[in-house]
Amino acid sequence: MNRGRKRFFVVAGLLLVMLFVASAGFAESKKDTLIVANIYDAKTMDPHATNDVASSGAMMQMYETLIALDDANNVVPQLAEKWEKLDDVTYRFYLLKGVRFHNGEELKASDVKYSIERAMSPKGAAIQNYSSEVESVSVVDDYTVEIKTKRSSTPFLASLSHTWGSIMNAKAVEAAGDNYGMQPIGTGPFKFAEWARGDRIVLERFDDFHGNKPAYKTLVIRAITEPTSRTIELESGAVDIAYQITTNDIKRVEENPNLKLMRVMDNSTTYLGFNCSKKPFDDVRVRQAINMALDTVGINQAVYRGVGQAPAGPFAPNVKYYDKSLSIPEPNIETAQKLLEEAGYKDGFKAEIWTNDKKERVDMATIIQSQLQELGITVEIKVLEWGAYLDGLKEAKHDMFIVGWTASVPDPDFAVAGVFHSSMKGKMNFAFFGDLEVDALIEQGKTLPDGSEREALYKELQLQLNEKRPWVYLLNDEQICGLQKNVKGFRPSPRGYHELYNVYFE
Repeated sequence: MNRGRKRFFVVAGLLLVMLFVASAGFAESKKDTLIVANIYDAKTMDPHATNDVASSGAMMQMYETLIALDDANNVVPQLAEKWEKLDDVTYRFYLLKGVRFHNGEELKASDVKYSIERAMSPKGAAIQNYSSEVESVSVVDDYTVEIKTKRSSTPFLASLSHTWGSIMNAKAVEAAGDNYGMQPIGTGPFKFAEWARGDRIVLERFDDFHGNKPAYKTLVIRAITEPTSRTIELESGAVDIAYQITTNDIKRVEENPNLKLMRVMDNSTTYLGFNCSKKPFDDVRVRQAINMALDTVGINQAVYRGVGQAPAGPFAPNVKYYDKSLSIPEPNIETAQKLLEEAGYKDGFKAEIWTNDKKERVDMATIIQSQLQELGITVEIKVLEWGAYLDGLKEAKHDMFIVGWTASVPDPDFAVAGVFHSSMKGKMNFAFFGDLEVDALIEQGKTLPDGSEREALYKELQLQLNEKRPWVYLLNDEQICGLQKNVKGFRPSPRGYHELYNVYFE
């Protein structure tokens, strides 16, 4: 072989090696980053300042709680290696030793005390439905802490698995001050890297994590609000997981050989709520009449076409003590008209339905508008931006409204207390519904131990709410996620926000 040909083969061989290394490196870098398309951006990384799904979904990758829930909703250890109940109101938690925060500080009982007490303070206004049960927190030693509740509270222990129970580093929170929501420090498998508001949150693997470390290095959570855009990004390979695949796009994902679809019934109920503090909705007969006039099964089928189901009561199917015997009443215009006439509205009335700009909710409002015309009720639909919508609901400016509620802890208390108890009016009880009998059942349900008596109480409560009708139940939804075929270890959660640290690439 002459010198020129030999040089050619050496150079060619080197080029092939370089190409192989480059391509291998590209494949490796791709496998080292998980990109997720979320339906909207987080509000903050401060677990005491919000209770929205997008924020919770990012925070659960960075923070840990004393206990967690497994797939069967059993309470299991997380930062507490064990615990004991000393009496009806006192829990003692024994912390894992050697756990490090992302800033290098070791987890101590003083951090647990600081975190829970901060949640009880005005800074925890967004999550007070959970923290309000706490009476006091005390440090026994560096790795032992006691929490006392105000009363015997059956749902309390499970509630600690919610992001409100995230354990924060006292030193980091105090140093960051009002900017802590942009400088979060937890003990979880990922640590905060950067946040381009409205676009993406970037998290990096925490290599000093005390548990099983994620199989990939970087987690990118993108905010892609337009549903079809999420599907297109999934199809192109630009994202590995896309949340909330809509009805229109399910078939596209299912028929794509490079993708897979995962779906699970979640813990949410979408509903048409009434402002029970203003006429004519302060009259139960008006609320009952509207419920009797609406074909909720037909609305569900027209808008969602096989996704989720029309509910028969205020509980989602996964919530403990969900009453399977409840049925959806057949629409009955004649009965509805009689009820309206008894209430003094024989000729109907005018009212508004408020909704945010989610297409399915606008579609439901449009069908409701049409169906209520049969009762002589003239409805104007008002579509609001999400922030203005929530502000208006809190100020009781609305007549009727469409929104959803998720029991983020699958105990029945969390399905009802925040949205029906009179003390929550204007907080999460946007129906401004107050009823002494319902309040009493909610209060009693918190204190009863799990068993047949507690089950009977919550079934009675479901019947009471179906009779008093602060809501018309429209949808029990599903979590529907699209994934690349090589993504493994992902399980959609009924909570609506999902663990991502167990995901790996095949």
